[in-house]
Amino acid sequence: MGLFDKKYCDICGEKIGLLGNRKLEDGNLCKDCAKKLSPWFSDRRNSTVAEIKEQLEYRERNKEDVARFHTTRTLGSSTRILLDEDAQKFMVTYARNIQDANPDVLDYSQVTGCRINVDESRIEIEREGPDGKKVSYNPPRYEYSYDFDVIISVNHPYFSEMKFRLNDSSIELHSQGGPGFSSKAVDPRTNMEYLSYEKLGQEIVEALTSVRQTVRDNIAAAKAPRQAVICPCCGASTFPDTSGCCEYCGSPVK
Repeated sequence: MGLFDKKYCDICGEKIGLLGNRKLEDGNLCKDCAKKLSPWFSDRRNSTVAEIKEQLEYRERNKEDVARFHTTRTLGSSTRILLDEDAQKFMVTYARNIQDANPDVLDYSQVTGCRINVDESRIEIEREGPDGKKVSYNPPRYEYSYDFDVIISVNHPYFSEMKFRLNDSSIELHSQGGPGFSSKAVDPRTNMEYLSYEKLGQEIVEALTSVRQTVRDNIAAAKAPRQAVICPCCGASTFPDTSGCCEYCGSPVK
């Protein structure tokens, strides 16, 4: 087949426009079907048509999870982490209309790790010399910029990482010039905006890792074999219920 032969989407069967083809390992995908994939999915080129169809079926089921999702806590302002603490689920999205966006809904127990990466970069600030050329200050002065990235590691069939930026624009700081100052004279923790994103990042890490551990502890406790104990009130040998009460008289036994 030639380079400009007509191509059809192996998912929906529609004709693919000149710039609309998204190659798969064994077929073609139109841009409209590609938009329905998870935004965290990055292995399209190595995926087969069958694997893409499976993911799109999952994405349709995910719409039901989105419809049932009840946000009880929100972390972030632009890209946000939404928590459904009652159902022990969460999602990450920048969309205001989550029904249309269909963000992936994950269980707390799927979180395997969460960390904050602070990216620092700097450029030298120069001045114009007597000959009109740029020259360094003495000591050198720098403009520093900081960006906060959240990296959530997850156990999911279609992606293993959810990475997004907390701040909408870089936090910029300038080193001071003049006697007694050096190129290291910037402490970002003197900046209120920097501190606010640092605090938000810590809240996100704590929220996701603490609830993950709680869920895992509950699962482990539910799977553990129950042991009979003697009720101090009625004297019966009983297997306490989930609230730790005797199955016969209802009195607390532990």
